[in-house]
Amino acid sequence: MVQSMTGFGRAEKNGYRVEIRSINHRFLEIFMRTPPFISQIEMPLRNLLKGYFARGKFDVTISIAERASAELIVNTDLVKKIIASFRGLQEELSVKGEIDVNTLVGMHDMFIETSETYDGDAVTEVFTLALEDLLKMRTREGQALAAELLGMVDALQLMNERSKDFCGGAVAAMTEKFNERLKTLLEGREIDANRILLEAAIIAAKMDITEEVARIGSHLRQFREILLKGGIIGRKLDFLLQELNREVNTIASKSADYGLSSLTVDMKTEIEKLKEQVQNIQ
Repeated sequence: MVQSMTGFGRAEKNGYRVEIRSINHRFLEIFMRTPPFISQIEMPLRNLLKGYFARGKFDVTISIAERASAELIVNTDLVKKIIASFRGLQEELSVKGEIDVNTLVGMHDMFIETSETYDGDAVTEVFTLALEDLLKMRTREGQALAAELLGMVDALQLMNERSKDFCGGAVAAMTEKFNERLKTLLEGREIDANRILLEAAIIAAKMDITEEVARIGSHLRQFREILLKGGIIGRKLDFLLQELNREVNTIASKSADYGLSSLTVDMKTEIEKLKEQVQNIQ
């Protein structure tokens, strides 16, 4: 299946939430925002993502609900020392009053610690669900993109077929123009017919676009086949578009006909559209 590099995946379960956004990129880059206490499983999660995707820039956010992450721990030894210090102060200064839990409540920051805990397997499960959600969206977007690209390829193929119409007519017109110029230059003197034919053949060879048209047709067939096959195809398609552009530029340089020149401009415009869309394919 053709896969776009643009998408969003999200999953939430048992107090763990994972969100993954991806955009197009030449390579695979991963940026992760996670609570610091789960950094030890960050590398396995990265490797898991790499198993799903080959290209793209990924922004990953992992968050844990407070109830799922916090565990309160009372430092009993410190509480004992605080109470003992207060009682010693009472005796020394003859301060009256009771030291009870209410006394300690306002001082809880001194002896209550928060231990962050998490379930690594649960985080991995939610991360996998988010990857699956992202994969679905990237695949759905990829299929829509493939359909659009096929339409552009069909349009380019029609233009390439039209370019064949200029081959014979343009050479014949140029040969006739060359013959007329020779007559003007020679001013009625005898013309060597063989020489004219030779010069005309040279002109025809320079203007012949048959090979370029055939190669464009071949590249378009390959483009369509690769697109229908799917997989990791972005770079292959980009290379074919470079080759297509090169052939169209060659035709434009050989063209001495306004109609053909105008057609090559349209072809290059269509190729640019294809390039823009192919940048989003994995």
